[in-house]
Amino acid sequence: MSTTENALASAEAHSAHTYHPLPVVVATADGAWMTDVEGRRYLDLLAGYSALNFGHGNRRLLDAARAQLERVTLTSRAFQHDRFADFCTQLAELCGMEMVLPMNTGAEAVETAVKTARKWGYRVKGVPDGMAKIIVAADNFHGRTTTVISFSTDPEARADYGPYTPGFEIVPYGDLTALADAMTENTVAVLLEPIQGEAGVLVPPSGYLAGVRELTRERNVLFVADEIQSGLGRTGRTFALEHEGVVPDMYLLGKALGGGVVPVSAVVSSAAVLGVFRPGEHGSTFGGNPLACAVALEVIAMLRTGEYQERAAELGDHLHRELGLLAGGDAVTAVRGRGLWAGVDIDPGLGTGREISEKLMDRGVLVKDTHGSTIRIAPPLVIGKEDLDWGLDQLRAVLGG
Repeated sequence: MSTTENALASAEAHSAHTYHPLPVVVATADGAWMTDVEGRRYLDLLAGYSALNFGHGNRRLLDAARAQLERVTLTSRAFQHDRFADFCTQLAELCGMEMVLPMNTGAEAVETAVKTARKWGYRVKGVPDGMAKIIVAADNFHGRTTTVISFSTDPEARADYGPYTPGFEIVPYGDLTALADAMTENTVAVLLEPIQGEAGVLVPPSGYLAGVRELTRERNVLFVADEIQSGLGRTGRTFALEHEGVVPDMYLLGKALGGGVVPVSAVVSSAAVLGVFRPGEHGSTFGGNPLACAVALEVIAMLRTGEYQERAAELGDHLHRELGLLAGGDAVTAVRGRGLWAGVDIDPGLGTGREISEKLMDRGVLVKDTHGSTIRIAPPLVIGKEDLDWGLDQLRAVLGG
């Protein structure tokens, strides 16, 4: 057996089958490229679901991590450390907010937002105890914890995990009327992805997000924006909501905040919202640890230059122009997205999204399928135009264009 076959067989035998990865075993990576254990190179057009917005092995981020590794990596929140205040201050400023509650993973940020919204609802809005409701959108993806899958409409994420956590109302994504009708005096928050990633990079109708902001403000309801995949440069702006000039009550951040080096997530909001917590009411041993803060501070500094947002906007325009040409043919039925992020619906007659992904893998390009015959394209923001064009050429070849 080859090195790849041995690694795949061992993983199959000894790891729980919660993923169905493509049969490639990565050994090293740099920028937008990965190399497997056999020495074959692949163009990464997934970027760790946006966790690798700044590319593999980004030198600034690795240098920041190395410097911090030599100093201190963990204190727990039982003690203060010298990177924490800067991290919270600078992330709050980047978001135009006042307070930060750091966690580790995106799902933890969502769970924290649920707890925050409920506590705000009881202590500030005056909702009767145990009656708080949070409105979410159908086809959402906010994580895989027990609470989060309780308001999922994806059978694969939800089936066989009941009993489910109550307190959520599901409405169609992009439907303002349904959202307004679902609101009651006990509604404490509306939790949405500005662009639904796992659903196939679904962009809501123009004006929808601004309408959500107006409705939530009128009804004294928190607008919670899950920008874990869509945020931090991916769409050509720091936050996807900026495309409609919208500022939520709460940002949920993760993935790219850790630069692909360490898991970092955060809930960012006003003092009026996050100020509802008191010591002991919520926390995380690793949340806001020195290593995470050091890397995230470098991410924030990189975002402040605007160069990554500008690059995502320019290359994103190019990406969507080229994909739009494919959509005019027989192979591609629809293209959606914004910035360096696209969902491409393939004619089912040409194969499933998985089959198309495997064919692209054979040509040295890595993407991920979702929902039948849809593939997602989300390269690192540092990708070169020539590399992006080469990847698109491989897609055309696979589709017979």
